[in-house]
Amino acid sequence: MPHYDYECQKCKHIFEIFQSMTDKPISKCPKCKGPVKRLIGGGSGIIFKGSGFYETDYKKKSQPKPCDKASSSCPSGCKHKH
Repeated sequence: MPHYDYECQKCKHIFEIFQSMTDKPISKCPKCKGPVKRLIGGGSGIIFKGSGFYETDYKKKSQPKPCDKASSSCPSGCKHKH
């Protein structure tokens, strides 16, 4: 649910209200009952849910273990000549 910032035109009290986008704007200050003006907001913040973008998108992949030249169990992409 988005939040909206308001400023009272009478007492200059600034407050935040969580409202549905379809709700009518607040018209009275909760402190002095004076008229209020809705301030221009910076938008909503990003909320990350789930396993996280770092884990799935940006985390460095683990480096392959060095192979043993004497062994035939080299990882794929091994550059050693056996």
